[in-house]
Amino acid sequence: MSHTSLSSASAPIHSVSDYLDCMQVVMVNTTLPANIGSAARAMHTMGLSRLTVVDPKLPIDESSVSHAAGGSDLLASAIIAPTLESAIANCQLVFAASSRSRHLPRPVVTPTQAAQIMLAFIDNQSALNTQGKEDLDIDHADNSKNKPNIAILFGREDRGLTNEELACADYHIQIDANPNYPVLNVASAVQVIASFIFAYTQGHVQANAKTDDISLDDNKSVTTQPTVDVHLRQQWDEPAITQQQLQQLTQRTTDLMVQRGLADSEHLKSLPSRLSRLGSRLQLDQKEYQLLSALIAKLSKV
Repeated sequence: MSHTSLSSASAPIHSVSDYLDCMQVVMVNTTLPANIGSAARAMHTMGLSRLTVVDPKLPIDESSVSHAAGGSDLLASAIIAPTLESAIANCQLVFAASSRSRHLPRPVVTPTQAAQIMLAFIDNQSALNTQGKEDLDIDHADNSKNKPNIAILFGREDRGLTNEELACADYHIQIDANPNYPVLNVASAVQVIASFIFAYTQGHVQANAKTDDISLDDNKSVTTQPTVDVHLRQQWDEPAITQQQLQQLTQRTTDLMVQRGLADSEHLKSLPSRLSRLGSRLQLDQKEYQLLSALIAKLSKV
């Protein structure tokens, strides 16, 4: 275990495993090591290989290994992160599994819709990275540092994710279940969501093998509408910002509003969460982030 201290045919994403390698499962404050092992087994069954565990109450142990079965390699390579912020700092897109709506909710999507958004994002970002390297005549041998990075958050066994943790996500995933008891064991939730992602990814790769002109609207496997209207940015000429950059921008904007007398530092209430949600909705790229950062810095000095 290690510890952390233009959809296009030219994109370097070609296989199911290439897509799945861009995704990581993040388990937050897990109580039972056995559940970490069960989640690893569920991930391995569906082709996911990147596991991050945030501040577990107990370390990965023999019960984790026994429950992981064929997925024990995921435990050996799992990242143990001290905080959720450090775990998702380099992610450009974050989803969170949630069984119910919360205060200031993010757009709610089904597992299939989540997979649709993930793959469209990966295609666009990968094509952008490829084009950028071609423009600069850079060797394509190592794409690992530039590949898209997507996180899927799963909460505690007894109470899931807190409102603050849910606010870190761009989208919330809800699994259709019995409305009288829509609560799944964390490993079961990982299994269900991962299975939808794998199935959609497999179909997406097969469709791309037949034609280079497949659009999201043409994909007939998505039959339901999201609970909240979802805007997916299609045109990218610069890479997307990371979650860390989004939170930095949120904090700088909050500080500026306090400085200008537009907000009270002692009574911010939901202001930071609203600013963070606004940033998620805008889906900023690196240039836009730099422009807004420069504007905030200038206004702070006036």
